[in-house]
Amino acid sequence: MDDHQTNTSADIRHRRTSSVTRATDITISEKKIRKKQPDQPVHCPKDSLLSSSSGYTNYRGLLNLCFIILVLSNVRVALENVIKYGILVDPIQWVLLVYNMPNTRPIFLLLFGSALFPLMSFILERFLLVKRLISNTSGAICSTVIIFSLLSLPPLILHSGKCNPVGASICCLVYSIVSLKLASYHMVNYWCRIDRSRCHRRHNSCDLNRSHPILNGTRMENGSNVPMNHSETESTGNGIHPTPLVTYPNNLTIFDLVYFMYAPTLCYELNFPRADRIRKRFLTKRILELVYIFSQLDLGLIQQWMVPTIQNSLEPFREMSFSIMLERLLKLAVPNHLIWIIFFYLFFHSFMNVLAELLRFSDREFYRDWWNSESVNYFWQNWNIPVHRWCVRHVYIPLLSQDRIHFNRFTASTAVFLLSAFFHEYLVSVPLNMFRLWAFTGMIMQLPLSFFVAKYLNSQTANIAVWISLILGQPLCILMYYHDYYVIHIVQNG
Repeated sequence: MDDHQTNTSADIRHRRTSSVTRATDITISEKKIRKKQPDQPVHCPKDSLLSSSSGYTNYRGLLNLCFIILVLSNVRVALENVIKYGILVDPIQWVLLVYNMPNTRPIFLLLFGSALFPLMSFILERFLLVKRLISNTSGAICSTVIIFSLLSLPPLILHSGKCNPVGASICCLVYSIVSLKLASYHMVNYWCRIDRSRCHRRHNSCDLNRSHPILNGTRMENGSNVPMNHSETESTGNGIHPTPLVTYPNNLTIFDLVYFMYAPTLCYELNFPRADRIRKRFLTKRILELVYIFSQLDLGLIQQWMVPTIQNSLEPFREMSFSIMLERLLKLAVPNHLIWIIFFYLFFHSFMNVLAELLRFSDREFYRDWWNSESVNYFWQNWNIPVHRWCVRHVYIPLLSQDRIHFNRFTASTAVFLLSAFFHEYLVSVPLNMFRLWAFTGMIMQLPLSFFVAKYLNSQTANIAVWISLILGQPLCILMYYHDYYVIHIVQNG
């Protein structure tokens, strides 16, 4: 029976192949006959180029047309802005804004006080790992108190006085970065401490230097499980050079912690990849971009384009005129997105590379191709690699590996989004001295948006949806916060 079915299937395939070949031969013979006819035929079966069945893919000219129309439309808007408001770009105003910043004392106290918390973490780890004065449970409680106190200090200090939002934003950003770094510092040292205790319980049957390569940062040769110690060497592009690798607990030094606090990463390791030298030409290019080109362009766009638009959007928001609100939103979307893209390049490429080059930090993957995102998750995983790595390493994977409470991938991802939403709101509400949860809500809404894009859109339309959410979501939050800030701090206070 099976042999009969096999033969039948083979016969069917053979007949179909023959029929296709026969049809092709007929078509070719018809073409030859038509060419010999005296009417000189010019028609043959073809699909229109804009049809999906045509197989045509070269739409470069249409893309150039869209780019030209986009440039011309934005030039018209920029020219209209200059005619209406005049030239508003003035770098001196930014200097005066910083110089005349009201109540700067709390800001400077916070910035200088941020160095105390890494020192407390260092002392705690010395007690835990060297002195053996406190237990692991007590150490976890102490490290949690340190991080919680670190994040609680800016709201308490900034709320007591009217501080400039720009300086307050810098303080909150610094404290957020320090808190994430210290969390990674404590967790990695805890992993190393547990591994060391396990080796002691085995009566030195295993090498005390052995640990998971992800947990303690030790490097493996040729994918083997044999770690490199102080006497071993590391292969570089210039040859073989002796590279002393730090092993636990030799990492507990002030220099090691200070280097990590300034390194362009949030994830602590015992041995960071280091470059052989500082490239002066590369460093000069990044500094010029940072100081003269993109910073001036970004600040100029804010002064000339965004500030007038935001100020003119207040009245429609107060009157709840939805048509004018939508017009102001669309008018603000383009300059806001240009400023955001310039800031992305300025921070994640120029600034981070300057910092990495000065510290000879050789891992320069601060971002990936987020502009090709075909899903919301892909964007959040690739536009900010340091934060993504921290979330995966210290939140996502630990939640999935919990034995007492079962977390699936969705709940672990939701926890990551909740933590990210908290920090987004923290970086906006604390400097503005008001709590409206617009940024928190915007981040939480990424979850249903991610589900919708993944389920109902293909790759091309999904990329368009991601771009639309970026272009329209940010200016909407800006307008909402500006309206609330104006009502609370200006209207109510006279």
